[in-house]
Formats: sequence, C-alpha cells, structure tokens
Amino acid sequence: MTTRRKLISLVAFLALLPALVVITANSAQAEPSAGLDWQPCKDDKIGMQCAALEVPVDWSKPDGRMITLQLGRLPSTGKEPAEGSVLVAYGGPGGPGIAITQEFGEPWAELRQRMDIVTWDTRGYGKQFGGTSTGLDCSWTRLPVPNAPADAAEFGRLAQDNFGTAYTCRTRDQEFFDNMSSADHARDMEAIRVALGEPKINFYGASYATFYGQSYARLFPDRIRTMVLDGGFSHSPTAATGGWDGELDAHARRNERTFGRFVDWCESDRSCAMFGSNVERAWQRLIRRADRSPLPARRGSESYFYNGTDVRGLGLGLARRKNWSELAVAIKDASRGDASGFLPDRPQSPYPDLPLGITECLDMPRIESYEELAGTVKRLERIAPNTGAVATMTMNTLQCVGWPTPTTNPPAALPKGLPPFLTAGAWDEFDALEPVADQVPGSGSISHDDSGHTLYLSNECARRLMDAYFTDRVVPARDTPC
Repeated sequence: MTTRRKLISLVAFLALLPALVVITANSAQAEPSAGLDWQPCKDDKIGMQCAALEVPVDWSKPDGRMITLQLGRLPSTGKEPAEGSVLVAYGGPGGPGIAITQEFGEPWAELRQRMDIVTWDTRGYGKQFGGTSTGLDCSWTRLPVPNAPADAAEFGRLAQDNFGTAYTCRTRDQEFFDNMSSADHARDMEAIRVALGEPKINFYGASYATFYGQSYARLFPDRIRTMVLDGGFSHSPTAATGGWDGELDAHARRNERTFGRFVDWCESDRSCAMFGSNVERAWQRLIRRADRSPLPARRGSESYFYNGTDVRGLGLGLARRKNWSELAVAIKDASRGDASGFLPDRPQSPYPDLPLGITECLDMPRIESYEELAGTVKRLERIAPNTGAVATMTMNTLQCVGWPTPTTNPPAALPKGLPPFLTAGAWDEFDALEPVADQVPGSGSISHDDSGHTLYLSNECARRLMDAYFTDRVVPARDTPC
C-alpha cells in the first residue's frame, strides 16, 4: 500500500504511574497533576515514550469511576530543552494516536527540533481500532448509510431500528456510552495539558478532531496558545452563517462543486469516456432510473443492487478522490445496466457506510420528524441537483434518529477573545473551515488547490507554515496557497 493511501486510510478512520487529574464539567482549569511517568513504548521503533493518565469517565463526576488514557510522546531532538508540547489528534472521530504517530513519525521531525509531539489513544476507541486506552465494549461494525425514509411510517421504523442498535451497545456501559462526545475528548485534552505541566495548549486536530479543537475553545478559551484545525468542518455555526441549517446548505454546495469539477473535466477532456455528451443530464437520468429499479453490481460471485442514493454517494466519493476517469466509465456502464464500476475497493463495504456513530450522535443535531427530514432534503436538492443531501450530516446522522441518548455537545458559536487559529485543507475542506476562522480575529488559513484529506502529513508547504505557527506563532495570511 502506498504512503498516500495509508495516510488516507489512517486519517479517514478516520494514543507508568497514573496521574489523577480532577476537573469539573464546565470549569476553565484543572487542578495540578503529579506528572507523567514516561517509559519506552512497547515494540517502539522510533523513540516514542508512553505514559498512562487516569481521567473520569464522566467529567461531571470527578470523584467517580476512572478510565485510562494511554499517551505517547516523541521527545524534542533539539540541543535545547523543548519549548513546549504540541498535542496531536488525528480524528476518526477517535482512534489510535500512538500507532498513527509511530507509522508517520517522520513529518514531525522539523517541529521536534524545538517541541515535544504528544498524542493519545482516544477514550472508547480501544483494541478494535488499534487503541490502548480504555475501550467501550460495543459492536463497531460499519453500517450502510440509511436511505431517507419515504414517509412517516418509514421514519418511525428507522427510529426504532436505530434505538435497538444503540440500546444494545448502551446497556453494556451506559455511563461510558453517554460520555463520548467531542466535548468529553476536549476535557481529556485539558487533563493532558495539566499533566504535561503546560500553561497553555498547542493543538493539532485533523479531520473529525477539528471538533475536539472547537469544543476545547468553547470550554477552555483562556487555555489556548495555538490551534491548528486541518481538514475538517465547522461545528461552530453563527446567525451570520445561518445556524446549523446554513452549515448543511454549505456542505451540499461543496459536494455539488466537487461533482462539478468532474463535469467540467469530462466536457473538456477527450479522454473522458463520456466526452461529447451532456454529463449532468446522463447522471440525473441514471439516478432516477436507479431509484425506480436498483441497478446490479457484481464482484465475482457476489451481487449487489444500488439505488439512486447509493449511486450518488459512491459517485461523489470517486469525484472527491479525483478518480474522474473511473467515474465516467462507471456512469456509462451503469447507463447500460451494469453498476459494477461504482463498487468500492473495500470488499467488506460494498455500500456507502459509516461506523456506529456514538461520538457523532452526541455532537450533531438530529432530525426529529419525517416532515423536518423531507423539508431539509428538498432544500438540499434545490441547492445541489446532482448530489442532493448525500454525504451531508443530514444523511450521515440518520443513524442517530431515535437514539436513547440526547445530543450532549451541540454546535455553538465560538467565544470572543480567542488567540488566532490556523485552519487548513484541500479543495472543499478549506472552505468548510472558513466560518471558524472568521470568528477568531487574526486567524490564518492554508489552502491546497487539489483533492486530498488534511495537509500536515502530506504537504510540505503547509507543514512548514504550521510548524512556524506552533513555534513562533507566525500566522499566515488568510487563504495562503500551498
């Protein structure tokens, strides 16, 4: 597997004497900690040290049950003592920060000349995800993204099915299940900061971990020195951006623009299998046909059937990865009755799917009724006629409808008085974080005019700018290209 593909796989997915840290759910600071006992990590090959930190499973009960976070550190390599630490989270929405850093330690080499690199295996995402922190005992099987219910009865059945799936997991450990939001991860970050003895946090959050950073900013605004949000999207809507509905609309527009890049290429490049035809008309006709009668796709002896939502989701994935030639062939073949070109590379996941969304369902607003869903889908269809509501949080949180636990960390605007942030991303990810940078005066941003997911590990230009921001708080101008 190539380094680029391993990066995408790890990021999309996308860390020894315990130090007791006590912090209330809404406090701005934690009590002093006894420190961390750093020891060589098991089977380490890059000089990483590990330590254990105990934190409350429920931060509103600081004297209650504890869980263990495993931390990893790449010590500074400079001649002078480290100037501080950068805390790193790769998203997922959770996962093995230690294993990922051991796999991709080299990109941190320049920053390590002045600072320690610290990461952790996030709470709940245990051995099944390659993590070593206390895990939540659930079945983490990936589930197909639900189709939008056609009426109130189907909506009710979806809610009941979702309740059963979540309830089975929650009954194994209700307390842990209910404390897996990005705000809980943010409180863990504050505990790590205190255990490190750092006066303020330097944070790098990639992908879904950008939600950790935004949650931390709301909880601990005076504890931030630097914060990089790389390749995520806004969990901080404002009235000016239209609230959460505005975020959904913006997501749909980005998806439509992603598909539009494919259309523009196909209409101008003779190598496109559909060159000379009306690509959008053929695409929309294909979606309608698949909705009337799902299209067959075959891999060996296995057969699958794709409806319009499936085709849209899989096709958008190809467009987002810039697999334009494959997408053109897939559309052409599917128009003739064979949708096999849309089959994902993962044999175990032939349909658009998501993991059991415990963190997502605690972070995101939920559709409460069929009428609300129908109205939202109709609005997004007007905004994005080619991609509609697919791959927006409208569809991705349908698995949260009917859950037994309410949203505990809803989106909210950022507080005033934060130090300048640095946001970054490729194509549509860069735009997605603009509303966050807009709320923090003096913030900078880095854009990469191509496909991809997150920049630090794969883009030397962006990495150099982020390193200077972490070390010397040099903030690049908004929309600095890399």
